[in-house]
Amino acid sequence: MRTFRIAMVQMNPTVGDLDGNVRRITAWLKEAKKAKADLVAFPELAITGYPPEDLLLKPRFIADNRRALQEIVRHCRGLAAVVGYVSQSDGLDLKPARSSVVHAGAHELYNAAAVIADQKLITTYCKWYLPNYGVFDESRYFHPGRRLPLIRLRGTMVGVNICEDVWLPDGPTGYQATAGAEVIVNINASPFHLGKSRVREQMLATRARENGVVLTYTNAVGAQDELVFDGSSVILDHQGEVIARGKAFEEDLIVADLNMEAVARARRTGRKKILPRPIASAVEVSVAPLRSVQTKRVRAVSNLAAVLDPLEEVYLALTLGVRDYVKKNGFARAVIGLSGGIDSALTAAIAVDALGAENVWGLFMPSPYTSQDSHEDVAELAARLGISIRTIPITGLFDTYKQVLMETFAGRAPDTTEENLQARIRGNLLMAFSNKFGHLVLTTGNKSEMSVGYATLYGDMAGGFAVIKDVPKTMVYDLARLRNFRSATPVIPKRTLNRPPTAELRPNQKDEDSLPPYEILDPILQAYVEEDRSLEEIVEAGFDRATVARVMKMVDGSEYKRRQAPIGIKITHRALGKDRRMPITNGYRNS
Repeated sequence: MRTFRIAMVQMNPTVGDLDGNVRRITAWLKEAKKAKADLVAFPELAITGYPPEDLLLKPRFIADNRRALQEIVRHCRGLAAVVGYVSQSDGLDLKPARSSVVHAGAHELYNAAAVIADQKLITTYCKWYLPNYGVFDESRYFHPGRRLPLIRLRGTMVGVNICEDVWLPDGPTGYQATAGAEVIVNINASPFHLGKSRVREQMLATRARENGVVLTYTNAVGAQDELVFDGSSVILDHQGEVIARGKAFEEDLIVADLNMEAVARARRTGRKKILPRPIASAVEVSVAPLRSVQTKRVRAVSNLAAVLDPLEEVYLALTLGVRDYVKKNGFARAVIGLSGGIDSALTAAIAVDALGAENVWGLFMPSPYTSQDSHEDVAELAARLGISIRTIPITGLFDTYKQVLMETFAGRAPDTTEENLQARIRGNLLMAFSNKFGHLVLTTGNKSEMSVGYATLYGDMAGGFAVIKDVPKTMVYDLARLRNFRSATPVIPKRTLNRPPTAELRPNQKDEDSLPPYEILDPILQAYVEEDRSLEEIVEAGFDRATVARVMKMVDGSEYKRRQAPIGIKITHRALGKDRRMPITNGYRNS
């Protein structure tokens, strides 16, 4: 039986760490060789990390990335590899990279996949379709490729393409299959959002089935600023059935033996799909000569990791996002302002799971309006999580502020000014801890609050990383319950989960004094913020007109706050960040 052994490496690169990424790639090459793989695939832009953004405008960075590729070529012995990098040619990057003479602005850049075999760069594929929506800005940097090289490896014809290229039914995959490709190697840096992995697998199954090819989908894993990459790499046979799946949110090496005789039989008996070539020279066949590979090998047992529950995916994405942001940016510890509420409790639990209890500090800053329940719940949370906690009452500082402002504010009743003063005092104390000890401040605001501006600029918004910025309030409760369910002893106190949410900035304050109930607010926000629905469309869905108009007005009026907020982890289809770029000065009102 003709078999083809493929390996996929879902690795965690760091953007800009070219030397570190080369070390990771060469270490994985050794593991793939031990597994006797014929070919090993690495993620999209594995050498540079994804997305490199304006690093791509630096000529030296481009040259260094090409030198890094040359180093990988030297280490690739006895097998073939597909490695993502930045090319300056829709062909082979064979000329030496000299940063003193190479200028990024003088050459077209391409999001490319190098095909390497036995210490030789055999060919390069350049990405055809450049996403320029949501978090993607590839058209800012790259030109589209138009070549479709194929390689023949151990009797198997292999086509290579990149990420977006496989999503389109009339894209490169169809042309490559028509030209004879039996295996499509698709490499990716596909950011996670809720529900994406299921949609992705359905699309891949369709693409494999309609083209009669084995489709391998290699995805990056790890986090880069607000983006999280979930891995979950997958191999589907020519009938669209999953035969291997990598772990979610973990580095992994996936190895599978592909039955190429079954593919050939299906092609002989089935109707071959005919697609017109986009240009006459679209398909070129290159031969990749490998040294003899050991033919006697034990059949590989394919990984088939389980598909996770959606809520579990979100929790793991948040955990990975915190871990990588803290560690890749050189921090050792994090500090969190604990209030006794659900948001700070969930943020602390995620931080402990990401960094370890010894690397998380809690700071409790009670004011005159902080309840005894909050005192007790913070102490209980810290004890259950095993974290250090400091208590610094802010009543004295608050009194000092009021005394200083008394003459200026004479004759004016207390309002949100005094409430925000408390939040800003806390923000100052948290940042003082950060300055003195080098800890990263993790903020605790959720998506519902950030959307409507129920947050204090330079107060509870002060910090370096917003862990649950893209998590609606109703989901915060679901994630907290999930975290408790995962532990032998629940870590988040029952009262924290059950009592009405409150900022405790004035006597007997409740969130619902200022906002609609979250079970009403969150669906309205999803419709307006994530789906761009109009007032009439949301009202037609069954919501009160006045409530919808009020929410929309709060969202529109809070853009200036969000622009100054720390970045946070994307987990929904449309996050508050790169996904949604609204002008601050904006005279258009949808409500």
